[in-house]
Amino acid sequence: MSNITDRQINAKPGETSRWISESVVRGHGALVVRITPAGERVFYFRYVNSNGKRDSLPIGTYSREETSGCLTLTQARFKAKELAGLHQSGTKDIREHLEEAEQYRKAKIEAELIRLEKENLLHKSRITVGELFDDWMKVELLGRKDKGASALRLFSADVFPKIGQLAAEDVRRSHVMDIVDSILARNAKRMAKVTLSELRQMFRYGIVREHLSTDPTYVISKAKIGGKNVVRDRVLSNDDILLLIEKLPSANLLPTTELAIWICLSTACRIGEILSAKWSDINFDRKTWFLPETKSDRAFTIYLSDFSLSHFEQLKQHTANSIWCYPNRNNTGHVNLKSITKQIMDRQRKSDQGSMKGRSKKNQSLILPGGKWTPHDLRRTASTMMTQCKVQANVASRCQNHVEENTIIRTYQHYAYDKEMKEAWDILGKHLMTLKN
Repeated sequence: MSNITDRQINAKPGETSRWISESVVRGHGALVVRITPAGERVFYFRYVNSNGKRDSLPIGTYSREETSGCLTLTQARFKAKELAGLHQSGTKDIREHLEEAEQYRKAKIEAELIRLEKENLLHKSRITVGELFDDWMKVELLGRKDKGASALRLFSADVFPKIGQLAAEDVRRSHVMDIVDSILARNAKRMAKVTLSELRQMFRYGIVREHLSTDPTYVISKAKIGGKNVVRDRVLSNDDILLLIEKLPSANLLPTTELAIWICLSTACRIGEILSAKWSDINFDRKTWFLPETKSDRAFTIYLSDFSLSHFEQLKQHTANSIWCYPNRNNTGHVNLKSITKQIMDRQRKSDQGSMKGRSKKNQSLILPGGKWTPHDLRRTASTMMTQCKVQANVASRCQNHVEENTIIRTYQHYAYDKEMKEAWDILGKHLMTLKN
């Protein structure tokens, strides 16, 4: 049996398939080339199996030059000799042998992948609390309005120093309580509750991603951390407002702070919303104030009453040179959102508390008979005054940009109530004008 040549293989195809063969190892197989009418040229290893039957095992497609995925004649001969040697050594069922070998190879690869996956999961589960926080920050916290800044401050102050380098999987309830207790020792109850809440969110994030298997904050309730939260219900009465009007001139507040009090009271806005407002949001011609971002995650428009508008006009006389209604000292952004709250609370200290260093000496100038009041109480007061002036409760609630609690109504009732809200703000403005005059 003569050897196959490239010239034979590249001969013009006939009307039927043509087979060319050469012996590899006498009695143990031959190299065969099949040339189809379509011009396809395929190498086979032909041998006799254990049942005495001839079998042709495809070993590759022919290519004159070395090409990926194909075999040259020389390469095909080498492969055929390997298979012939296998046959000669006693393995007669070549096809079955190769299939078993391939299955074994795949099973071995799969087992290795499973091992690596388990090893990877184990490695992930051993990430530190600091690393878990970084992961949480990238995936979830950056989606918050403050980009996770408040959570980072809390953790940097009280969490990282204690457990930042500890593996998240090793954190126990005792670690969490140690963090919380150290915050409570500073009499910062609210901060302790917020820190617990943030820790719980982070650990639950880690459980979902298999960084840890249990939540160390489980069974630790906020109510057990410094007691239950006291829900404020302070509302300033008409008498409180009249007394406030008398007290404001002698309280030594900044003129812009006084204006913020009246704007909050006449619009029912949050103190942070007025302090972060831009002049471009105020349309004096249309008498509107547009809030692009609010706590309820939706834009909102406040229709300004004559009372509100007049106070914005007065405010502009102080800060018209800035894009911000309440710019910071460097005019690089808005003022600190807690600045006005601090000014108001500094002027409601008990007689035995005295003045804080570097703060106002008028420490009792804004005390009212109904008890301590905050800028947020002005928002509640505005809504209450609206209902006292016969504004429907649901309209007063919408003036605060509250989200409808009833999901069915929220889903199917899309009436905007703009007309009713405008009337409500006008009614409130007239009521305040009457009190102030």
